[in-house]
Amino acid sequence: MKHGSGLMAVLFMLLPLCNLYSQEKGAREDNTLRIMSYNIRNGRGMDDVSNFQRTADVINKVRPNVVAVQEVDSVTGRSGQTDVLRVLADKTLMYPVYAPAIDYDGGKYGIGMLSKEKPLGYRYLALPGREEERALLIVEFEKYIYCCTHLSLTGEDRLASLEIISREAAKANKPLFIAGDFNAHPDSEVIKGIQNDFVILTNTKQPTFPADEPTETIDYIAAYAKDTTAFTRLSAWVVDEPAASDHRPIVTDIVFKQTADKIFRTEPYLQNPVGNGVTVMWQTTVPAYSWVEYGTDKNQLKKARTIVDGQVICNDLQNKIRLSDLEPGKTYYYRVCSQEIMLYQAYKKIFGETAVSDFHTFTLPESSTSDFTAIIFNDLHKHSETLQALYNQVKGVDYDFVIFNGDCIDDPANHDEATHFLSELNETVGAADVPVFYLRGNHEIRNAYSIGLRKLFDYVGDKTYGAFNWGDTRIVMLDCGEDKPDDHWVYYGLNDFSALREAQVGFLKEELASKPFKQATKRVLIHHVPIYGKDVDRYNPCLELWGGLLAKAPFNVCINAHTHRHAYYPKGVANGNNFPVIVGGGYRMDGATVMVLQKKGKDMTLRVLNAKGETLQDLKL
Repeated sequence: MKHGSGLMAVLFMLLPLCNLYSQEKGAREDNTLRIMSYNIRNGRGMDDVSNFQRTADVINKVRPNVVAVQEVDSVTGRSGQTDVLRVLADKTLMYPVYAPAIDYDGGKYGIGMLSKEKPLGYRYLALPGREEERALLIVEFEKYIYCCTHLSLTGEDRLASLEIISREAAKANKPLFIAGDFNAHPDSEVIKGIQNDFVILTNTKQPTFPADEPTETIDYIAAYAKDTTAFTRLSAWVVDEPAASDHRPIVTDIVFKQTADKIFRTEPYLQNPVGNGVTVMWQTTVPAYSWVEYGTDKNQLKKARTIVDGQVICNDLQNKIRLSDLEPGKTYYYRVCSQEIMLYQAYKKIFGETAVSDFHTFTLPESSTSDFTAIIFNDLHKHSETLQALYNQVKGVDYDFVIFNGDCIDDPANHDEATHFLSELNETVGAADVPVFYLRGNHEIRNAYSIGLRKLFDYVGDKTYGAFNWGDTRIVMLDCGEDKPDDHWVYYGLNDFSALREAQVGFLKEELASKPFKQATKRVLIHHVPIYGKDVDRYNPCLELWGGLLAKAPFNVCINAHTHRHAYYPKGVANGNNFPVIVGGGYRMDGATVMVLQKKGKDMTLRVLNAKGETLQDLKL
């Protein structure tokens, strides 16, 4: 298919901490939440020594998103006039919210909460306690509400507290959790009563008190029952900490259900349109079970998924599904579907919402097809303004596929960075409806995610070099590797492109002797680093290895990049090139280029445009 024109109230004792929590972004992205509850005994351990650093170390080791804290002094004589929660907040880099239950020893005594995420708001209210008043702290966050309490030692007061807690929970408009020291055993009336409205998330068979040799379970984390469809519990445990307090901390991990409209991270993009098949790729924000529905009729769709050795490949963020046995020349409709996997265990799976994309279309060329149009970009170096300026010059062109000839997703530091610009490239050229080929430049080889970048593509022949037919035209793609020797100090001994280049000697021999190559009407060679011309690198191992083969190869044109300077070398003028060589420009607006490669019947042309739309070269090949 050819393509055309184608997101409070002021908190009591809340410290406005700096944005220090790099892990929070990742936690939100994968939709998980680690909830902790800890009766800290005001920082006094089983050795009767008050040590706030020790308490903070326990919390830091667990790395929770949020902690409900009980038995906390605020500027009391007992605490040496220390605001204990504020100290813990400083030592854990978390936001504190305090709820005093009683006046005590010149200050306050109560409960609190520490969180990586800044709360949206909070409130607290009194609960009954005849030995001392108790409190319920209710803190609201973006996705949930977390409550902390420390119930009375008196059974009647604990039961009376349940009525208040349930009434407050019923007001919530998002998932609500409650945690704390309930001073009640699992078989008590209190715990039986709380389970009328709540689901206990922690393991009631694991004792939490006393910390050195626990025999009693009196600490709990629970969820309001009506909210439990919004999340799934992944795990729960009691932290093995025998000394820092007289209680052991409790923890549970949950994952929130992603809404269907937020499951897709990228649009689908088409890869590897060879052998009467095409690969559909996309990313999700959560682990998913994914498939593609496709067919020539929207009302009669087949289902494709990836199965390897009898297993469906799923529970990942990256999706790659091959559509096979397609009929060239026919227009296919397809849509991608992803169902969130909230829990994937040996004998238990929990699924969430399903996202379904809009329909897209594609058409694979018949072997006899003589006409096509391709657009070719290079050396964008993640410059969005350059991409958009160049695309504006060709967006009215009816093109069949796109080639990005290296150094476009350059120096990828991490998955997020690579995905961000990959998505921009794909969405700009409409890769959901036309296949896109990504050739590797020397800058795609550099930086921390350079190896991971390979997972984002489906290469022809599963190598970074290869060949394919578009109708009766043969296109050969090579990978020159880096532009300096493998033993150069900047590579730290981690490169071996000599072997890669040597392997392509064998590939070229086979390719040049193959029927598809010999029978092709036109032949195009494309690689990133030029091996012919004025601006070639002094280090030119590809010419040494491949030159003898290419000297006799009947290519109609060779398309290169890398130098950031547009150039044209007719046949025979550059180191004996046996074919015309065209080199694209760079990422700077004044030197950037885009190429339009077109074949009509027996004629092939190549037009080179700059960012202003001016024609720099118009060749008949």
